[in-house]
Amino acid sequence: MTLLLRPDIRPPSAVDGPWLTAVLREAGLDGVVRAARAEPVGTGQIGDSVRFHLDYARRGPGAPDTLVGKFPAAGAESRATGHALGNYLREVRFYQELAPRALVRTPRCYLAQVDEPTSDFVLIMEDLAPAEQGDQLSGVTLQQARLVVVEGARLHASHWGDERLDTLPWVSGSRAAPPSAATPDMVEALWLGFKARYAPRLKPEWVEVGDWLCRRFTDFGAAHDGPRCLTHNDFRPDNMMFGTARGGHPVTVLDWQSFAYGAGATDLAYFLAGALEPQVLVAHEAELLELYLRTLQSLGVTGYGMADLERHYARGAYLLFGTAFFAAMIVTQTERGDRMFLQMLGSAAEHMRRHGVVG
Repeated sequence: MTLLLRPDIRPPSAVDGPWLTAVLREAGLDGVVRAARAEPVGTGQIGDSVRFHLDYARRGPGAPDTLVGKFPAAGAESRATGHALGNYLREVRFYQELAPRALVRTPRCYLAQVDEPTSDFVLIMEDLAPAEQGDQLSGVTLQQARLVVVEGARLHASHWGDERLDTLPWVSGSRAAPPSAATPDMVEALWLGFKARYAPRLKPEWVEVGDWLCRRFTDFGAAHDGPRCLTHNDFRPDNMMFGTARGGHPVTVLDWQSFAYGAGATDLAYFLAGALEPQVLVAHEAELLELYLRTLQSLGVTGYGMADLERHYARGAYLLFGTAFFAAMIVTQTERGDRMFLQMLGSAAEHMRRHGVVG
């Protein structure tokens, strides 16, 4: 069997036994892979994920039964978006440079490579089954929400006020990052296009929030008046794996294509507003905010109180709203995507209205 010196960047259709053998060797594992059977997994809009079932000619200790690979999206529109917005480069850099200190539970990464000029990339990670992917449309239980709140606080505490992130051009929101593609003209064009496409499915109060936010969107995040930290920026159930009765870690956070140096409470609002049934959230919101703040403090964060958190959390759902109409218009359109983006947008609008942000 011919072995590669190092695994190169290739599409899932070109993944074979010698390449996977090289991946394992790169990760310090002994094993010779004869062949692999591939099956698609996940519901990603910007990247495609594939599970590889490994058939070994020789299998050493710790060699896994399966691996999950992530690759650029097959759809031309989604792939172009991932390249233009720096999503592919950003996710690989996260696993290469930030994941080891991020405190949040992420998959073990066996291989992370990217070609910066083209954004061609490959990630090979541990298979988290029997944990199962969350579903934005189904939402989460209160107990799952508590687990995610703790993981979010751990992520945010890991780089709380860490000004080194400001020096990294592949970190969204950093001083070194290129200007955002979300110019006022682009925001307005995407919102107008979204309203036209989905007009029959939009509630008048959602449109009211969108019209109000659209005029302020590019300045909304910059107006944050508190400490910044490492944030996920697409913190929702679809980007998480949850343990089941059959096993798996309680919660693992995936899809680091959009992370930023931003406001931790924005992740919190993004998740809770979109993932919990409204009546459950209203009944338990105070408890969940207290859990988040208590976890931050247990990890050494000081000088940040409940009044700060409540203020930032109230505003935080702006990103959930913006992501919904942005993504709907710039990725390959699907039926599930349509339902998900409308759910996200409506949940965000109700959160901002309930907290008195829009006015």
